[in-house]
Amino acid sequence: VQLQAFGGGLVQAGGSLRLSCAASGRTFSSYRMGWFRQAPGKEREFVGAMGWSGDIIYYADSVKGRFTIAGDNANNTVYLQMNGLKPEDTAVYYCAARSAYKNPRIGDQYAYWGQGTQVTVSS
Repeated sequence: VQLQAFGGGLVQAGGSLRLSCAASGRTFSSYRMGWFRQAPGKEREFVGAMGWSGDIIYYADSVKGRFTIAGDNANNTVYLQMNGLKPEDTAVYYCAARSAYKNPRIGDQYAYWGQGTQVTVSS
């Protein structure tokens, strides 16, 4: 599975961005997608992910109510809609794919990673 994330950029606090992650390669529907982020000097952090059932989506407490994950199986793409952005959301955002039964919140459970896209939120 090859993943390509894009859509990052510079936005003012309170603004919105939508990140996209396009997947190619093996059957997309066999995997579950997640988003992680890493700010300078900090460890990689879980943002959100689709659960074993596509109907369940998990979010980190820090983004719950502001970020939304949606999948488009027809186009092998997953989106991360980010609203109400805050300066502390500034990070490189990564999409990743794991087997459905793996823990959605743990980065090491993901076998495939995109290259990351920078999100910068100015105050």
